[in-house]
Amino acid sequence: MPIALRLCSARMSRTNIELRHLRCFLAIAEEGNLTRAATRLHLTQPAVSRTLAALEKHLGVRLVDRSTHHLALTAEGRGFRERATAAVAAFDAAVAPGGGPHHRPLRLGHAWSAFGPYTTPLLRRWRQEHPETPLELLRVDDRTAGLLRGEVDAALLRGPVDVPGLATEELLREARVAALPADGELAARTELTLADLADETAVLNTVSGTTTLDLWPPDHRPRATLTVANTDDWLAAIAAGRGIGVSSASTAALHPHPGVTYRPLPDAPPLPVLLAWRPATPHPATPALLALAREIARRPEPGAEG
Repeated sequence: MPIALRLCSARMSRTNIELRHLRCFLAIAEEGNLTRAATRLHLTQPAVSRTLAALEKHLGVRLVDRSTHHLALTAEGRGFRERATAAVAAFDAAVAPGGGPHHRPLRLGHAWSAFGPYTTPLLRRWRQEHPETPLELLRVDDRTAGLLRGEVDAALLRGPVDVPGLATEELLREARVAALPADGELAARTELTLADLADETAVLNTVSGTTTLDLWPPDHRPRATLTVANTDDWLAAIAAGRGIGVSSASTAALHPHPGVTYRPLPDAPPLPVLLAWRPATPHPATPALLALAREIARRPEPGAEG
C-alpha cells in the first residue's frame, strides 16, 4: 500500500500518513516501550499511542504486539520498519543542508570507542583523501549508534548485529578487558579470567553495550547485575565500587578513569568491530569509507596516534 507523506498541505486527507507517524513508529520499534518512545519524541504517551493506532489503521495491519509489557514488532511491523527507516533516511538526506549529496557530510556514528586506536588515522586519512566530503564522528547511545534512527549514515559497532535493513562488514576483532574499581582487590592482579569475576556484581550497559550474562558459563555467572544506559554511567558505577565491567581493549585506551583499572581477560572471546550502513539509502561516500576502514584495519595497531 503506498504511503503519502503529508508535509505541507493541511487540506489533504486525514488518512494520509505524515513523516511524524514514521518517526513515531521507529522510536517505538527502537525503544520497545511506549513511555520511552514518548520521552525520546518529547510527546505524551497517549499521543504516541494515537499516532501508532492511526498508522496501523491506515496500513490495515497490526505493527506492534501489545500483549506483553515489552512491546514487540509483529511480522508486518518488522517488514515495515525496514521501509520506514529507508523513507525517513531518504527524506533527511533530501533536505540536508550543504548542497548536493556528494558534498553533504558523511555522519559516522559510534556508541563508544569509535574505531579504537585506528580512529585518528581514519579521520586524518579521510580528510586528506576526501576533502570534498567532511567526515563527522558522532557518539549516539544506542545499539546501532543512531543508524536505525537515521541520525547517521554509517556506524562503527561492536558485537554481532542482526538488524533488518542494515548491512555490516567485520573490520577487526578486539581483545576484552575487565574494568575494576581501582582500589579493589582484583585490581592488584595482572590479568583475570571470567571465573574471577563470578562473585562480583556485573555493571551492564543495556542500551549501547555488548556485554551480557551470556558471556559467562551458565553455572559461573556474576551474582548480581547493575544496569546503566551509557559508557559514562558505566565508568562512574565501577569507580564507585558498585561492581565490575567487561569491555573491549579500546575502552581501556580511549576511556581512562582515575577510579577504574583495566586488566586483560584472555579467556573471554574477542569482540568483533563492524562497519554498518543502510544499503537501501547509502551515503554516496560509504563505499570509500568502507575501503579506507578495511585498509587501516589491516595495518599494525598504531601507537601514540590512537
